[in-house]
Amino acid sequence: CPRIVEGEVRMNMIGDTCTGIIHKKPKAGGISAVGGTGSIYTYYSPDAPEFATLMSDFTKKDLPTLMSNLDLPNEPLPLW
Repeated sequence: CPRIVEGEVRMNMIGDTCTGIIHKKPKAGGISAVGGTGSIYTYYSPDAPEFATLMSDFTKKDLPTLMSNLDLPNEPLPLW
C-alpha cells in the first residue's frame, strides 16, 4: 500500500474521552507500523492541534452513532 509510509493514528479512548494519540510510522523502507519492526511512535496529547479536525469529527460525528452502527444501541461505549 503506497500510503503505509504515512503511518496510522491511534486514539486511545476511555468511553468518549481521548486519553492520548499515537502516530505510528514504519521505519524508512518498512512496510508495516507493527511493534517490533522498528516503527517510529510519536505520542500526542488529546488536544494536539495536528489532530484537532480528526478528533472533532470523531467525537462529534462518529461516536454518537458508533454503538448503533454496530447493532449494539443499548450498550455503553467500550474501554478501547
